[in-house]
Amino acid sequence: MSLSKSETLRGWALASPLVLVLLAFLVLPIVMIVIVSFWQATEFSIVPAFSLENYEFLFTSPVTYKVFWATFRYALITWATTLLIGFTVAYYLAFHIRSSHMQTVLFLVCTIPFLTSNIIRMISWIPFLGRNGIANQALIGMGVIDQPLEWLLYSDFSVILAFVHLYTLFMIVPIFNTMMRIDRSLIEAARDNGASGWQILTNVIIPLSKPGIMIGTIFVLTLVMGDFITVRFMSGSQAANVGRLISNDISLLQYPSASATSVVLLITVLLIIGTLMRFVNIRREL
Repeated sequence: MSLSKSETLRGWALASPLVLVLLAFLVLPIVMIVIVSFWQATEFSIVPAFSLENYEFLFTSPVTYKVFWATFRYALITWATTLLIGFTVAYYLAFHIRSSHMQTVLFLVCTIPFLTSNIIRMISWIPFLGRNGIANQALIGMGVIDQPLEWLLYSDFSVILAFVHLYTLFMIVPIFNTMMRIDRSLIEAARDNGASGWQILTNVIIPLSKPGIMIGTIFVLTLVMGDFITVRFMSGSQAANVGRLISNDISLLQYPSASATSVVLLITVLLIIGTLMRFVNIRREL
């Protein structure tokens, strides 16, 4: 059924404020970043003249590929870990907790850490993982180790641990939401046909949970790839990712270089999201 002219105009009138907000706070800043990425920069000034030198330097520098590889490595390890934890927690809440009231209570327990700042939750690991921290003292007291473990803090391990702590909930929520929509009669039918618990999990629950897994994957990957403060603090400034590369350029007032790196990162993330969107109808799930 086609809409009348008045209904169409009314729809545009209702949507226009949202369109203006998107243009002002999303599209315009991105356009400005793209424009600045083609400008030139010296030690003391920025020259608004078209140039490809920022991209040439970016793609010819071996540091770029090293930093992007480190970013992908952090993202992939964090994704795998959060997926394992998130799926397990969501599965337990959805299929082993019978009371909806208890499901709500336990779900809210998972969200309690998010009542505090990300930075506070991240920094709280430092006294725990430090050379004289709680973890090392406990291991030494139990006789597991003779001397403190140096790799617990200011290492890739501490960076990934902080990422998992910060972003696991973003995996739990969409998977739990998808699992709660699964028709329980399908599970009963599979059980009545002699399917084992593992077969039900792999042939019924996981395929039907795929939309939630994909949405959680998008959340986690984009958050990790855009993060820079976690890598800075938890690695003791000994590691780098693309976010830190951009942050360093900004601190040195090299805005064109930072913009070029941001554009490349944005395109990379959009390509990843576009690939993942092929596996899920996100409009139906949100």
